[in-house]
Amino acid sequence: METAYLKKYFGNCLTQALAEVARVRPSDPIEYLAHWLYHYRSITIAEEKRRQEKLQLKEAHDRSSEEAKTTEMLKEEGYQIQQKCEKCHQELPSTSFSSDKTPALQEDMAPLEEKTMRQESQPGASHVISEVSPRAIPS
Repeated sequence: METAYLKKYFGNCLTQALAEVARVRPSDPIEYLAHWLYHYRSITIAEEKRRQEKLQLKEAHDRSSEEAKTTEMLKEEGYQIQQKCEKCHQELPSTSFSSDKTPALQEDMAPLEEKTMRQESQPGASHVISEVSPRAIPS
């Protein structure tokens, strides 16, 4: 049980530290071991911090690249829509208001205008209603 704990929290660190103590043979091996472990821990923390920063930079770069691609696609899509609109506006006057169709439309409109003029000149119910006062209508 203790061995599992030591392997989990010290792993190779303790093995390396003891090997270093055996190699150097300091006058106070316990103090040397303690300083070596503190130094090892600070190096490990710094390496983990660098690894996290590198990962964050990579993620930020990936997001930036993705945003750039999306922006480029939106610009291209906008350009294509603008071209289609310009093409439609160029085709619209030439097809719907051509000079040979205009006289035909004017001829079709003439009978309608004539009929409208006749209806306006005839006395209708609308003139009668506007001339009658509300008191004159029996309830």
